[in-house]
Amino acid sequence: MRRPAELRPAFAAPLPLLSALAATAVLLTACGTEHEETGRTDARATASRDGTRIDDPGKDGVRITSLTLPPASPSPTRDSLSVDGLTTGSDSGVSAAYEVTNHGTEAWTYSVVFTFLSGDGGAVALQTETVRDVGPGQTVRGTVRAGQLPSAAPRVTGAKVFQVTKVPVGEAPAGPGTCPASGIRVSADKGDAAMGLRVVGLHLDNCGKRAYSVEGYPLLELLDDTLRPVDGVRILHGSGEITPGAGPDEPPRPVTLKPGESATAALVWRNTTGFGTPVNVPHVRVRAREGAEPVTVTPHLDLGTTGKLGVRPWEKAERQSCPDRTCQGAG
Repeated sequence: MRRPAELRPAFAAPLPLLSALAATAVLLTACGTEHEETGRTDARATASRDGTRIDDPGKDGVRITSLTLPPASPSPTRDSLSVDGLTTGSDSGVSAAYEVTNHGTEAWTYSVVFTFLSGDGGAVALQTETVRDVGPGQTVRGTVRAGQLPSAAPRVTGAKVFQVTKVPVGEAPAGPGTCPASGIRVSADKGDAAMGLRVVGLHLDNCGKRAYSVEGYPLLELLDDTLRPVDGVRILHGSGEITPGAGPDEPPRPVTLKPGESATAALVWRNTTGFGTPVNVPHVRVRAREGAEPVTVTPHLDLGTTGKLGVRPWEKAERQSCPDRTCQGAG
């Protein structure tokens, strides 16, 4: 049975975000992290070790409140350099304090992309923070770190909130090391992109105590920023109509997952833009099978004007999803 090619996320930011920044970003680095507390956006600032206070309205309830920079970029030591010249042994010391305020009437889980900026406004690093279970009227605070930066990166002088995506708490993907009451964990990776072809992997982990069976394709709903259905996009079974380069479409087969086992599927599309209005889909509501609880993931599909999204069937993954024994916690 053919397995979809392994996806290699280059950043923790969504694929369209990476495309938009590629022309202006210099030596970007990024990783996704999860915090109990969140923050807000910024403009440029000259910083001190204690942090420079930021006064900025932010975006969608998220703002950066202060920025902390080292007095000068440390010179990397021989031990902290990799063969390609990137620093690997020390943190840059750059961080931003932020806060997330829920002005709505229901609880949300937020995914926030922060950009650390150079003096000319170019992006030096991207970081994605997940802030869970922010209740109505609640403000949650946290700190995002720029992490390790390439040795040739320009000095960071500012930061801002680039993108905010939120989903209802009841439909948010389970956090790392946790298992929903259903015993089934659904998530999406950050995908891969080449020559306008996009691929995002869907992952189905049996973290419960009973076997779980699926057959066929994940059930999808495409949703806009307000979580309303997106019209005018055909969801195709298989990827052959999207690209012949991914190989022939395999027919769906029954997949039974024992506790600790996983299955994968894939979303495939092109972001070609021709006549008409480009379509962007920030949210995809996924059901592993008919009658399953929905999980809303945020792959930010930049479908261009193609009007098509291919979905590949579930296939059993070759390796277990829970080698650290975080599975078998529910069900």
